[in-house]
Amino acid sequence: MSKPEIAQKSPYPVDVEAGKNYFWCACGKSSNQPFCDGSHKDTDFTPLKYTAEKDGKVFFCGCKATGKSPMCDGSHSKL
Repeated sequence: MSKPEIAQKSPYPVDVEAGKNYFWCACGKSSNQPFCDGSHKDTDFTPLKYTAEKDGKVFFCGCKATGKSPMCDGSHSKL
């Protein structure tokens, strides 16, 4: 499997709504980061569905190296 592109070396803070689904870009190619825009077509990647448990700010991974997809785990600090 190929490696994803690094979209940015920091997380994307996003205000989410409880019960709403979000589709995180796993390939790093989306022009709508941190969300999927279909750019993964013809790759090994698929977007990851995230359903917000409550209203509030979450931090989606921007470097695509997190071990806790789709949330940032600080992996960008080691790139």
